[in-house]
Amino acid sequence: MNENKKIIVGISGASGVIYGIRLLETLRELGVETHLILSKAAEMTLAYETDITPKELRGLADKSYPIADLGAACSSGSFPTSGMIVAPCSMKSLAEIATGVTSSLLTRAADVVLKERRRLVLMARETPLTNVHLQNMLTVSQMGGVIAPPVPAFYTKPESLDDMVDHSIGRILDLFDIDTGKVKRWRTDD
Repeated sequence: MNENKKIIVGISGASGVIYGIRLLETLRELGVETHLILSKAAEMTLAYETDITPKELRGLADKSYPIADLGAACSSGSFPTSGMIVAPCSMKSLAEIATGVTSSLLTRAADVVLKERRRLVLMARETPLTNVHLQNMLTVSQMGGVIAPPVPAFYTKPESLDDMVDHSIGRILDLFDIDTGKVKRWRTDD
């Protein structure tokens, strides 16, 4: 069922790199082909927040591209995908996507996904939000993107941080009609 799906995964420098890691792990488990774009700032955040190396992270993806490779396959609309998820998405990356500035492969791939009318989901990570952040989110939403901050669902009675991350990733993948089997649905036992 998922073997025909191909998703671009962008990881920017915002805190919360665990979302990108878990997303790649989950998609691999589900048989979804992944194409990773890791920003330089994401590599720094990876070192601050985990013991995983950039090489190990790239190994979780089917294909990984250098951030400066604007000629990579995923920079073209002729490269068929189900869409792209940026997890986490920094406000810098969000701003570039909102304004059509494509200074890196991450923002170029997102721009291509939008122009091809494919699904773009941004796990925006920042708080508090300025008016500029909110305006950029509105702009991306009006362009067809989905702004999906990783907000914990406490009705699931999570027992660990892993439970909260898995639920957030499950809800993101719901947007691509991919069921991880790890999402506790609201009142499904009634």
